[in-house]
Amino acid sequence: MTNSHANPLPSPSEDRRSGANVSLTRDQAVDETGTPLTPAQAFDALYAFCAPALVRQAYLLTGRHERARESVEQAFQLAWQRWPEVAHDRDPAGWMRATVYECALSPWHRFRRRGDTPDPPSDPADRALQSALLLIPPSYRRTLVLYDGVGLDLPETAAETEASTPAAANRLMHAREALAARLPELADPAELHRRLVRLASTERLGAGEPAGVRTTGERRTRFWTRSAIAFTATIIGATTLTLRTAPTHYLAPVSPGHAVHGLPVQGMLGPLPPEALKLRAELRKEAAGGPERLAPGVR
Repeated sequence: MTNSHANPLPSPSEDRRSGANVSLTRDQAVDETGTPLTPAQAFDALYAFCAPALVRQAYLLTGRHERARESVEQAFQLAWQRWPEVAHDRDPAGWMRATVYECALSPWHRFRRRGDTPDPPSDPADRALQSALLLIPPSYRRTLVLYDGVGLDLPETAAETEASTPAAANRLMHAREALAARLPELADPAELHRRLVRLASTERLGAGEPAGVRTTGERRTRFWTRSAIAFTATIIGATTLTLRTAPTHYLAPVSPGHAVHGLPVQGMLGPLPPEALKLRAELRKEAAGGPERLAPGVR
């Protein structure tokens, strides 16, 4: 959280933005002795600078302690995976803030277990403010926290929320109107800023150690890399097996057989009766002694 501003749409303030950015490029990421920092040291410095405030801001967005910490750790794990990009960004702190907000307001949280309920503060006034905040649409809530909580000016808020300046101003006005309708004392922007800072500061929200965040991120990256390799190998094996066992030409299906009706039944051969045997003997005798046409001979 930064200093309060009383004007509804203030102009950029130098003192408000002083110290807000951290440059961690190779040329400027140095320690007190002038020695360039290693990537791990630069990451730890960025984490120590940003994580405590980002946990409090994520709590304003979600109203949940555990989700706020998870969002910050997830964002920094992603930053460690993409560290060259983050280290050379003109505003690494802004990059981290935008990523934390995306993680905190991700629509995938709606599929979490039912026990994921808000963690209300002990003060009744803070509980009322938190309830009113959580009733605002996420895009309006994000704009309100950036402008009235963090203290960004309107163009910066619009850029960070990936919206036009008029759209950001419209979201801000609707968010303020929604809060003022439930808590009339928050119609004053200065009072709203003070209450947001108090709500974020009263809860004891600690961030994890940077080394643990880096280790968890590396372990998760290795897991997904190995899973991707195993999945790819499985697909290749299944494809190879299919190519080796699949038919290489078309085989016409064999029609099923069926019975043929209407044909005469073929008689069964058996022993000849005496009359038939006598007739057969006479025919053979006559054929042997008859005309040549009946018994042709070799010439």
